[in-house]
Amino acid sequence: MERLQKILARAGLGSRRSCETLIEAGRIRVNGYVAKLGDKADPQRDRIELDGRPITNAEPLTYIALYKPKGVISAVKSPDQRPTVCDLVPVPERLYPVGRLDADSEGLILLTNDGELTNRLTHPRYGHEKEYRVLLSRHPDEEQLGIWRRGVVLEDGYRTSPVEVHVEAQFGKETWLRVVMREGRKRQIREVGARIGLPVVRIIRVRIGTLRLGSLKPREWRHLTPEEVAALKGQPGKARPRREKSDPKSRKSGESSYPLRASKKGRRR
Repeated sequence: MERLQKILARAGLGSRRSCETLIEAGRIRVNGYVAKLGDKADPQRDRIELDGRPITNAEPLTYIALYKPKGVISAVKSPDQRPTVCDLVPVPERLYPVGRLDADSEGLILLTNDGELTNRLTHPRYGHEKEYRVLLSRHPDEEQLGIWRRGVVLEDGYRTSPVEVHVEAQFGKETWLRVVMREGRKRQIREVGARIGLPVVRIIRVRIGTLRLGSLKPREWRHLTPEEVAALKGQPGKARPRREKSDPKSRKSGESSYPLRASKKGRRR
């Protein structure tokens, strides 16, 4: 016997939390009875229904890494006319974004129908790292970087957790930073920058846990390898991730491994 939300998540109905919402809404029945949170079932013996339709064979588990471009929202359905990350990945399975990015940010998004993995990557107790390249419109001083590293009190009174912040490159009036954090409140990097006088121009997420953006370009996507999936699930014997590093031989001195602006040629409409 398993908790009902785990069975629903494994069947591809969303994250464990979203499946709990289905149960709370009275949309799930087990053997004809409306289910309640905390109920358990045996998927091999019990009849489990969503809105009167039986849940039979689960969809094959699918794992996709996507480079989300700016202007695309991290959602299954759009509240307006903007495209969603799911619009960019035409596959038959119903996938859900893990590790959301605001519309103005770009970079790595994981799409999957594995509710157990979604819970593992999003629950605060696991503390998975997320790594970003952040472009500032000015050069930071050591005092500003120290404040960011120790934690910043946001406008609503929340104090951010300590983070890793390192300068990667400076040229002109702008600076590329590498920021590694274990939390992710909405627009946190932008708000922190604004609070300490460092306006953020661009944010690119390059890593979620052990999964890296790699060579993906905006709007490009790929299926994860079995090794990548196993590493995300924390299976033993998998190496810890290397932080993304720029190759000094592949660029001129002072340039970032990520361009200041996405070229028109590199964008796909």
